[in-house]
Amino acid sequence: MAKKAKTKREKIILECTECKNRNYNSTKNKANDPERIEIKKYCPTCRKTTAHKETK
Repeated sequence: MAKKAKTKREKIILECTECKNRNYNSTKNKANDPERIEIKKYCPTCRKTTAHKETK
């Protein structure tokens, strides 16, 4: 069995701020970004680029 790498990265889910759909899965480094992140990404439901916030 392969060993699991020890990293400070955690899985996050990105949610559209306009339509509240959870569109993207990503990872972030908890050491560099301890607070919740916000990224502009394309939302297929809204059909435009909107801000996406991190959810748990």
